[in-house]
Amino acid sequence: MPPKENVFLFIPNLIGYARVLLGIIALAVLPYNAWGAMGLYSVSSLLDALDGHAARYFRQTSRFGAVLDMVTDRSTTSCLLVYLCVQRPALTLVFQLLIALDLSSHYMHMYASLTTGNTSHKKLDEKSNWLLRQYYTNSNVLFLVCAGDQLCFIALYLMEQLAREGAAAAKVGAAGGPAGLGFATVLFWTTLPVCAFKQALNVVQLIGASKTLANVDLAARETEAKESAKAR
Repeated sequence: MPPKENVFLFIPNLIGYARVLLGIIALAVLPYNAWGAMGLYSVSSLLDALDGHAARYFRQTSRFGAVLDMVTDRSTTSCLLVYLCVQRPALTLVFQLLIALDLSSHYMHMYASLTTGNTSHKKLDEKSNWLLRQYYTNSNVLFLVCAGDQLCFIALYLMEQLAREGAAAAKVGAAGGPAGLGFATVLFWTTLPVCAFKQALNVVQLIGASKTLANVDLAARETEAKESAKAR
């Protein structure tokens, strides 16, 4: 009899735990070390692509791993947006709405997938939105959109953090402006269209999942009505 496998110790899930740890450390140093936080957060995000490849290579795909991956993505993004609320209080409502859209669209999508019997939230039928199918089924599109979305938020953080560090240095007579501010600004404006596209996809995903759940409800009510009619 083969030894019982431990899903929690699957290699892609170990990568997932590393992502969580790196994300926590990155969030902890956000107020103190802009480039360190960016590096840690970026590595955590890049490992998101690696765990999927590892799962397929080692044949260790799991429902736990899929949920861990999504929960990690949603949590780290939400935490970064919360910090952006602190940095830029005038944009608090915008960031709050982005958090709400991100969480609700992905939760609704995953719940709709489970309700309709799909083994993965990335499996979409031909009736689903074409752009959403490309996002979930084309690994290159998935990586580029997710990377652009995260880099946009990271760049926005860097712009404010580096500006504050530069202002603090100027007060003590340090020469020169904040290093890297120009890079962060270019990065933000370059990735902003990708970030906007990702938010549009979230809206499409939310609407599609809502319609799927509504259709499931209607089908269940029709079945219930037929059974009631037969019982009479």
